Amino acid sequence: MIMRTILASFSLLAATAEASAAPPSIPAADAPELAALGASSVGFRTVEFVHKAQPDLLAANLETGKVPLHDRKLVVDIWYPATAPVAAPRVTYSAAFWGEPPRPAVSFTVPGIAVRDAAASGKALPLVILSHGYSNAPAAMTWLTENLASKGYVVAGIRHEDANPYIARPADRAAPSLRRPLDIAFVARQLKALLGTQVDPAAVALIGYSMGGYGVVTAGGASLDPQGPAMQVVPGGWMKRIARGAPGAVEITVPGLKAIVAMAPAGGGEPGAWGKVGLADITAPMLLIAGNRDPVVDYASGAKAIFADAVNSERYFLTYREAGHSVALNPAPAEMRSSVWDMDWFEDSVWRQDRINAINLHFITAFLARHLRGDAASASYLDVAVSNSDDGVWNAPATTGWGAYSPGGEGVTLWKGFQRRHARGMDLLRAQPPR
Repeated sequence: MIMRTILASFSLLAATAEASAAPPSIPAADAPELAALGASSVGFRTVEFVHKAQPDLLAANLETGKVPLHDRKLVVDIWYPATAPVAAPRVTYSAAFWGEPPRPAVSFTVPGIAVRDAAASGKALPLVILSHGYSNAPAAMTWLTENLASKGYVVAGIRHEDANPYIARPADRAAPSLRRPLDIAFVARQLKALLGTQVDPAAVALIGYSMGGYGVVTAGGASLDPQGPAMQVVPGGWMKRIARGAPGAVEITVPGLKAIVAMAPAGGGEPGAWGKVGLADITAPMLLIAGNRDPVVDYASGAKAIFADAVNSERYFLTYREAGHSVALNPAPAEMRSSVWDMDWFEDSVWRQDRINAINLHFITAFLARHLRGDAASASYLDVAVSNSDDGVWNAPATTGWGAYSPGGEGVTLWKGFQRRHARGMDLLRAQPPR
């Protein structure tokens, strides 16, 4: 009863407030079925881990190639199912993104539904580790983190702290090629020790956006090509220590991994980070999400090529036609709406951002339920009858409400869980490994 009251109040807030002022984790009325919030209240806390004696690439001497070793502090935001009083204050998140040069960074805030340090509820819950894009922050992806926590997942967002790309040296800009998989693997180990029985160590998913997409694909099992583009740019030979076949390679795999979600993943191109065969080493199921007009990471040599080459993974590939790179952040906060530069961090130029988020939530929810919880019924939302959403048809009975969801099943090709006239402009492909 308490949770229904909370959800009702949040639904009222979402309906009456401007989109930029509502918590992004609450989908709009036109969201597909599985995007809705779950039954749990959400807690939030922040922890800090220290990774001892790590290569400090930003302090590297490029003339000598020497890279000093320093302890690396990693701040991690954690969202989780919780028991929270109805009247408890909700979290307001804050972060800053680099401004258009020569402007300084621009700070922003995001309203949430979580309660800071609320008492955790549940045991042996699936663990989701989130890796954001270059110069992004977990606070810009609360559409996903809070929503998944309300559905019974523990979600940990790593704050990677990248260098300012507009003034950094090329070697500094390449640093995330090394740091993303190292950070993800390290945090995964630390979280399992910290959270104990709260999480199931055999039910782990990795979700990444842009550079974070590269990170989760790599930490998820893809082998780096020893001749890849970052191998020579990152100083001190450190990239070679995590490359395929490297003697005494540094461990970057994540035990218990059951699913990978990569949104607009970096790492493709010619040549790509994984070469021609490295992606074949992924065996975990994977969901790829991208816009086919991505001007930042090329669609054809990026997400599309990853889908084609990860031949030993059961994988899905959702494409937003005419969308660009901004397929994974919250709608632009009020502070980020005064310039096109600031808005372009968050918003696609064609699609509504809250619409993209809702569709992503729908498919990510089904994908994680299928592979982290063994919910076979969730596959019916992923195994669509027609790959082009525009071709779907559902002759809904006249007695069915206008906002009813397509039931799928025999004779219904409108994607299951979508409303009539609301499954448009997308493609969803599926490929399976050889039997």
